[in-house]
Amino acid sequence: MADLLSSLSVSASGMDAQSMRLRHISENIANADTPGYHRKVVAFLPQVVDGQKTDGVAPGPVTLDQSALKQVYDPGNPLSDSTGHYDGSNVDLVVEIADAREAQRSYEANLRMFDQARQMASNLLDLLRH
Repeated sequence: MADLLSSLSVSASGMDAQSMRLRHISENIANADTPGYHRKVVAFLPQVVDGQKTDGVAPGPVTLDQSALKQVYDPGNPLSDSTGHYDGSNVDLVVEIADAREAQRSYEANLRMFDQARQMASNLLDLLRH
């Protein structure tokens, strides 16, 4: 029974981490045209409970992608320098959409695993009652 409860915890931690990742991907997409915006990246770390590593995952610190900002040519923009360029964002929508799909599928896989473990625990309890 403890293994079933452990698998519920692992699945829940994966869903939590992927939902945070999706939130930051959404922010990146929303700010793709914001001048000077650096995309946010979430790293995953092993989950630690009471000083002990578990099988779960936890979202780590959010970092900013330090890759170069795109130079946008728009001489009429008030942010433009003497050459007519200003710093755009470093968000690549193709990468963000691919990351969003990956996070969504991982979330769904964790949800299926959570549901299966819940059903197995429920069936086990039903067997023990009889």
